[in-house]
Amino acid sequence: MKIFVPAVIGLGLVASAAQAHAVLERKQASPGSTYRGVVQIMHGCDGKPTTKVSVTIPEGLIGAKPMPKPGWTLATTRGAYAKTYTTHHGKASEGVTGITWSGGSLPDDEVDEFTFLAQVADTFEPGATVYVPVQQDCTEGGYSWSDIPKPGQDAHDLKAAAPAFRIVQAAQQSGAAAPATAIKAGDLTIETPWLRATPNGAKVAGGYVRITNTGSTPDVLTGAAVPFAKSGDIHSMSMEGGVMKMAPVSEGLTIKPGETVELKPGGYHLMFEGLTGAPKAGETVAGTLTFKRAGTVPVSFSVAPIGASAPGGQHQHQH
Repeated sequence: MKIFVPAVIGLGLVASAAQAHAVLERKQASPGSTYRGVVQIMHGCDGKPTTKVSVTIPEGLIGAKPMPKPGWTLATTRGAYAKTYTTHHGKASEGVTGITWSGGSLPDDEVDEFTFLAQVADTFEPGATVYVPVQQDCTEGGYSWSDIPKPGQDAHDLKAAAPAFRIVQAAQQSGAAAPATAIKAGDLTIETPWLRATPNGAKVAGGYVRITNTGSTPDVLTGAAVPFAKSGDIHSMSMEGGVMKMAPVSEGLTIKPGETVELKPGGYHLMFEGLTGAPKAGETVAGTLTFKRAGTVPVSFSVAPIGASAPGGQHQHQH
């Protein structure tokens, strides 16, 4: 599989922003953070459906992992990085450099998202712009969203600008302290995913979230994942004889129809183990929740201070 972003030539292949465009949902990221690249395809090609989307992973986005899409075939290419980077899992000198989703059909009058996760190199300076070229192919024609402005040139002047996001300090990320937007996954509504910050060297971290089932069929939360943990499971916490006890919920946590389940300190919670990094207060961490029916759902965990009892940062005395 070959990832390419050529200059398009020929009738029906010259793109304009009015006809179609690809954009990144997330406009900012901070050095060293995990970036969730959500490529939004807004239109087809002169009325024709989109059948393939190829993303070129730029230098400095490390350890890229694509998210599968039902009905689409996923393929990746790997290559050497220009330098060796420090990641949450150690050193990396090569990785995924291109991702392609193909074989599906996205009608011209519908929109869809193609998602990947990657770590932003800590070598980026705040104020830098990262461009992520995208190739969109349709049943007839296609678009190459690959133009990158030259120094001093305004990206708005480009006819087929590559999707981009800016590098900012962690505290500057828009929405870092704002309430998270609810995420819909089938009949589930997922709200306020958050983590507690951990000290360097910690081996476990706690995660929390509120889930509502608006459907008529139960679903089961079976696990979770973040880039800096080897595993993510559901645990329960209870008081027995004045002693706090914690145990894994091996069968998963069921969310019944019409029910809201809140994972929070002192009760059910996500337990991330085998940490290779330490989440810092104020960061936003891209991760996933896995359900039996809804499948794997991308979420963004806000990081509250160590010992916080709520995403806003209130503290409580607890192990």
